[in-house]
Amino acid sequence: MRFCSVCGGSLALEVPPGDDRPRSVCPDCATIHYVNPKIVVGSVCVEHDRVLLCRRAIEPRRGYWTIPAGYLELDESAEDGARREAFEEACARIEIEDLIAVYSVTRAKQIQLLYRARFGEPGYGVGEESLEVAMVGWDELPWNELAFPTVRLVLARARELKDLAGPLVPVRQTVPS
Repeated sequence: MRFCSVCGGSLALEVPPGDDRPRSVCPDCATIHYVNPKIVVGSVCVEHDRVLLCRRAIEPRRGYWTIPAGYLELDESAEDGARREAFEEACARIEIEDLIAVYSVTRAKQIQLLYRARFGEPGYGVGEESLEVAMVGWDELPWNELAFPTVRLVLARARELKDLAGPLVPVRQTVPS
């Protein structure tokens, strides 16, 4: 961010009074511009010991496999966002079961909230952001073709939890990216 969204002035990096870190501050109108992490929401949707995976049609990591996930929108709950992403990427109507992982991906400036889910309605297909969508068995997961480290982590976590019922305690982890 180079210019103030309030007055258009050039921003300076400085530590505002009472703060503990450098921020983008407008010297003209004194507006402090905070830059916060993006929130990513997604789901591990399982049916009959098979996991819904999408081959990415967009960068970054085009052509690699992932779970349906993406950025949370304003005015939507995390659960609604995960459901929306499953529909956008895999044409799947899902029901959220449990939060299974909270990952802080500091280098990518993300907080990821990842859920265990099941199909709310039968069927799935290729969405706009996917090249291919497939149901993959736990023993057939393409570990070497996964798009991001957190996809690997959440799939391993979901596999550990696959036979457990009831509310789960989500794993919380800081992930180097």
